[in-house]
Amino acid sequence: MNKSEMKLTLLIVEDDDVLLKTLSEVFLRKGFDVLSAESGKEALGFARSKRVDLVLLDLKLPDMNGLTVLKDLRELDESITVIVMTAYPEVKTAISAMKAGAYDYINKPFELEELKLIVGKSIETRNLRSEVERLRYQTDGGALLEIIGDGPRMNEVKSLITVVAQTPNTSVLIFGETGTGKELVANAVHNSSERKNRPFIKVNCSAIPSNLLESELFGYEKGAFTDARQSKKGLFELADSGTLFLDEIGDMEISLQPKILQVLENRSFRKLGGTRDVQVDVRTIAATNKDLAEMVRAGKFREDLYYRLKVMVINLPPLRDRKEDIIRLAVHFIHAHNKNLRKNVHGLSAECHDELIKYSWPGNIRELKNIIERAVILANSGDIGPEHLPYELLSEAPDRAALSPDRRIPLWLVDYLPLQAVPVSPALYLLEF
Repeated sequence: MNKSEMKLTLLIVEDDDVLLKTLSEVFLRKGFDVLSAESGKEALGFARSKRVDLVLLDLKLPDMNGLTVLKDLRELDESITVIVMTAYPEVKTAISAMKAGAYDYINKPFELEELKLIVGKSIETRNLRSEVERLRYQTDGGALLEIIGDGPRMNEVKSLITVVAQTPNTSVLIFGETGTGKELVANAVHNSSERKNRPFIKVNCSAIPSNLLESELFGYEKGAFTDARQSKKGLFELADSGTLFLDEIGDMEISLQPKILQVLENRSFRKLGGTRDVQVDVRTIAATNKDLAEMVRAGKFREDLYYRLKVMVINLPPLRDRKEDIIRLAVHFIHAHNKNLRKNVHGLSAECHDELIKYSWPGNIRELKNIIERAVILANSGDIGPEHLPYELLSEAPDRAALSPDRRIPLWLVDYLPLQAVPVSPALYLLEF
């Protein structure tokens, strides 16, 4: 294995203590990170909370049928490569294992060199499959693969993306709290549609001053205003034949909204200072964390634009309502940050697992991603534990609002405390020396 590459994690599931230790030592020397389990329950626990790339699985376990463990592993993560070990070399056993998703099988007793050869071939196959997935992502709308979650709410979201992607001109309105992945969904709609090879232009309506947003969206002609020394194309024109993503559209000034409605209705607009209409073929996807219906009732958002945008609505659930996806997302981010930061964190400790599930995640997926990045940096290798998590995330942390001044942490003491004991907010530090 190339030392510059991230180590693969091998899980060995075997109830024979001698064989388990032997295989662990062999593959540790081969450069793997090795996890060992003596039961099916323990193996599935590892797979739920850690990154597992390859599994050597004994079919005869004390608590579960090995084929059941195999099926459960594949349901948890289809990318896990499983090699079955069995002392019962019946043909039907091998066939059942292969049907359940095993990469290969080996009969006991076996030669270690034979097992090493099978493991080596499985890694080559895994690398090839990863390359195929990468190419499929680039050429076949693979952005849908980035949306992690198998609960009923997220499966509904994925189904809606698939449906709306088949209608390349339909406007889409994405609702969701900050950090729920609205831009990821917009990307998935675009990259799963026939517009995927055309421009995908995004603009954050809350990040551009209202007096500049119109010229950014529609462009302007030379001389339209004092500093307009030459003509400029707007984002609608740049997105022609592709998709324009209007993020945080709830923050758009109501005075600009009629022009947006005109583009959606007539597929044309007029640049600032222009005298002719510009025709465009653009699918518009809008997103917001605000209640547009309430804004319409309050006179802060145009009713006609609201109904024109919400031809197809995708509601993204907050992370607190999809607890079943928290650990899968965390393990995904561990894998990504390991690669980007050149770390080798294995996964989550049982205590850390529990803390992540208990937390309410007000910042949603974005908050989880940032917290895991911090934890990967601090843990460096091994497992992420509660000591690597921010203070306010821990379930036993006191309510920060309830802290009285005499319980605040003196600023001079901060550097001497364990990292997990230091509150994040500087407001909690006693600033007097």
